[in-house]
Amino acid sequence: MDRIIPITGKVKFSITLDPGVWIFDDRKVELETYFSGQKEEQPQEEDEIQKISAYWDREIQEGAVFPPTLKTEKTFAKEKLITGTFAMPLAPFLRNAEALPEATTFVVVTESGEVAIPLEQAYDVILCFSKDGKPLKEDGPVHVYFGDGSNRHNPITHVRQFIVR
Repeated sequence: MDRIIPITGKVKFSITLDPGVWIFDDRKVELETYFSGQKEEQPQEEDEIQKISAYWDREIQEGAVFPPTLKTEKTFAKEKLITGTFAMPLAPFLRNAEALPEATTFVVVTESGEVAIPLEQAYDVILCFSKDGKPLKEDGPVHVYFGDGSNRHNPITHVRQFIVR
């Protein structure tokens, strides 16, 4: 249970976060890409339709037999998952918890104390959950990075709980 992180306090719904399953979540971002300013935009419905269309065009042109390029692409994607450093934006989870109108502060509770930030800034937080393809076991389960990258080289570690006050 030490890998589960609750969001409690002045929220309509107390929720728990399990970073162990985020590797399968499409909302994850590569940490270095995130801070390099090359943020990936969320695909729009038209983008998804174009991808599917391109896939079917490729199937028609190359046939249903999987050419080596498709296998190579899949291998590259798997390799990226097992060697990459990934993070998850906190905003979707914070929106699901629905902070109450009187809430103004977001508190990160760690083994050694608390770090308080304005609630508005918490929506830009990203949570690193994987470094070089491995879960953060020693100082995790997540590292907290501010969206502006101000603590990029010194993230908040040993996170145990989030409290909305």
